[in-house]
Amino acid sequence: MLDLQTEQDVGVNQNLEVNVDTLIAQHQHRPGGLLPLLHAIQDSLGYVPESVYPKISKALSLSVAEVHGVVTFYHHFRTHRAGRHVMQICRAESCQAMGSVALEAYAKKSLDIDYHQTTADGSITLEPVYCLGNCALSPSVMMDDEIHGRVSPTDLDALIAEAKA
Repeated sequence: MLDLQTEQDVGVNQNLEVNVDTLIAQHQHRPGGLLPLLHAIQDSLGYVPESVYPKISKALSLSVAEVHGVVTFYHHFRTHRAGRHVMQICRAESCQAMGSVALEAYAKKSLDIDYHQTTADGSITLEPVYCLGNCALSPSVMMDDEIHGRVSPTDLDALIAEAKA
């Protein structure tokens, strides 16, 4: 069994390398190509693996530290694979005024994780977001690509249950 898993891991890594190489080739000659390349990698893989920083830096004539700095500066980029579902809780002023601070504490306790972490079963990654543009219906939560407004702890429980089902 161990040998089979190792072969699967090697296949995954080879596919990742081929995919990243293709994306680098598409972006490396574009002026200011780092951000579009990072978006393309994350769109394709769901995250930007730290293992590809050296390839990116070489292709774009940047240091690995510069690539790392950009990835970690922007909250949008992930360095690890996300769960099957991504729950984002709005932290903008309107949502905070309407209870998002208590809602985020409730979510962290219910999921037993903090921001930028994934539940043990791999079902949900919890992330902060700084505006969903849904201020009239604060507090807002986005589960995957769907925005939910006036979210209560009961509503959050239902979103979690649906994601785990």
